[in-house]
Amino acid sequence: MTTVTLSLTRALQRAQENVGFLKPIAQDELGEDRSTLFARQLLAGVIPDPIPLQRAQALIGGGQQDALLEEIVSLAQQAGQGKDVLMVEGLSLVGQNPYAHPLNVTMSHTLVANAVLVATLQNRQPREVSDQLEIAVRDYGSGGDELAGYIVNYVPSGLEYGTLMAELRRGSPALSSGRLPQLGLISAEPQLNEPRTFDVAQQLGAQVLNEGELRSRRVKSTVVSARSAPFVADLMKPGALVVAPGDRDDILMAASLAHLSGTPLAGLLLTSDAEPDPRIERLCQAALTSSLPVMKVSTNSYDTAGRLARMDPQVPLDDLERIERTLDFIADRLDVLPLRPRMPVPARHHLPPPAFRYQLVQKARAASKRIVLPEGDEPRTVRAAVICHQKGIARCVLLAAPDAVQAVADAQGITLPPDLEILDPNQLRFRYVAHLVELRRHKGLTEPMAEQQLEDNVVLGTMMLAQGEVDGLVSGAVHTTANTVRPALQFIKTAPGTKIVSSVFFMLMPDQVLVYGDCAINPNPTAQELADIAVQSADSAAAFGIEPRVAMISYSTGTSGSGEDVEKVSKATRLAREKRPDLPIDGPMQYDAASVASVGAQKAPGSPVAGRATVFIFPDLNTGNTTYKAVQRSAGVVSIGPMLQGLRKPVNDLSRGALVDDIVFTIAITAIQAQQNTPR
Repeated sequence: MTTVTLSLTRALQRAQENVGFLKPIAQDELGEDRSTLFARQLLAGVIPDPIPLQRAQALIGGGQQDALLEEIVSLAQQAGQGKDVLMVEGLSLVGQNPYAHPLNVTMSHTLVANAVLVATLQNRQPREVSDQLEIAVRDYGSGGDELAGYIVNYVPSGLEYGTLMAELRRGSPALSSGRLPQLGLISAEPQLNEPRTFDVAQQLGAQVLNEGELRSRRVKSTVVSARSAPFVADLMKPGALVVAPGDRDDILMAASLAHLSGTPLAGLLLTSDAEPDPRIERLCQAALTSSLPVMKVSTNSYDTAGRLARMDPQVPLDDLERIERTLDFIADRLDVLPLRPRMPVPARHHLPPPAFRYQLVQKARAASKRIVLPEGDEPRTVRAAVICHQKGIARCVLLAAPDAVQAVADAQGITLPPDLEILDPNQLRFRYVAHLVELRRHKGLTEPMAEQQLEDNVVLGTMMLAQGEVDGLVSGAVHTTANTVRPALQFIKTAPGTKIVSSVFFMLMPDQVLVYGDCAINPNPTAQELADIAVQSADSAAAFGIEPRVAMISYSTGTSGSGEDVEKVSKATRLAREKRPDLPIDGPMQYDAASVASVGAQKAPGSPVAGRATVFIFPDLNTGNTTYKAVQRSAGVVSIGPMLQGLRKPVNDLSRGALVDDIVFTIAITAIQAQQNTPR
């Protein structure tokens, strides 16, 4: 129920709805409410504490249901303040709570809500679910409130869609007539249930002998070693948790060898309270003291396997990666169009992060561009290319020896699509020597020098882009910004009418996406260059669905301060306004005056930007880079970029600490830029 409700919230955010969340009554008698805690980490705005279940039951049992409903209405008013839509999660019917269903119906009527019914096919037959939905339709309809639709969760992957729908409609007139719209059928997905190795250690009470990557590795399979090493070696795949007594020297050595060969095992779990023989431990020290998590429990292997099978499947509250992946998976399978007629037309002032990410993927799919990845055998890059291929985000070209890419894929447990393009650089370099010499002849470049430069895959990829063989380039997972940008400046050049190349970061704040520029390229731009950066950044914001309101950042707002730095920003503001009078641009402006409505009203009354800025232009690289990293790290904000602006063709840089998702979104951005550069 929690993941479906939060996923529906995310689907509405993708549709640019301003959504609030409320769980009026806690689901469990003990502990904090999981729905509320997850929502507070994922959503912006006030999310009130729910009423404890025991208190709700006591009020109902004491004949004080009206008092309970008054509290629920008060909570809904708090949660819905400033929101266009309020998502209210009812009580799950799982368990022995006789109040749950009638209370959900009463809450729906009291809040004048449109109810979405959520059913599950887990351990149920379609006809049983159909009967339950029909009964619920009658119960909710008895108060005159409209039902918005239904969602069926845990649909078995082998169940054919037509057969399922026929079964559901057969037992429900509301479904067969179309009176109750279908909002989604959610298939079971085993990958969403993969716990971290850390979670296994927590639930088993294991002693951690070597932490390694305990908090980031996930358990995809369990290998209980009842037989000798040769019989389990093929099972030691990426994500495998190897379970064996500590005195099974052969298994210990096999797991160590698998790890050292590049297979990212989930971990090694030693049972029976036994530790390895010191002599074997010394042989395996390189593996046992590295990134491989190693744990020990007192129970034997059989009992330990049983405990692993009975692990609590709920997502831990601190595992945001897993809940995010789950919400995106479900939101991808929900259709919110039938809900649109029931919603007010919102006054949109900002683009929420889920909508931004969703639009990136959709626009990139529509663009269908060919993007070269010079770091073609880098593990994160390979995984990102496969994801982009599977989702249709871009046609990625991996520059690397095919056997090297295959080795990386095998070690990571990745299946390479047969039509994923992998080009061996050693078979390509000679094609570009003459063209490179022609481009750089005025710099004295000779053929041997060109051959040497083309040994760098970034240079090679840039030449492919320069000759129009690919539409964009993404690099930087292992290369520096200079390594990525320098060839682009030499061979791609700036776009017509552009004098400066700059960059922006898309900062995914809790409730909106902001644009920061320039935080990566220009150390100390002049006033004219700063004005150009402002215009470039505003155009980039608009191109990606963000309404540009540009704040020229300084340590002073308006005329409250003076000095050379303030004067530069003041002049840049004037020049930017002259260049683009259609854009709302204001400055000099302090960051708080630009971003906080109350401060903006006080320090810059009447400004069209103060308190509402979406594009922040920093006066120099020192300020911009420091600010973006401080916000990113201190506030836990996802930043996408840097996206380069002003080049004739798109080239984008990655942080060397980039996650796979960062690379995927950067590829998407590059594809969209390439589409925008395509002559119409």
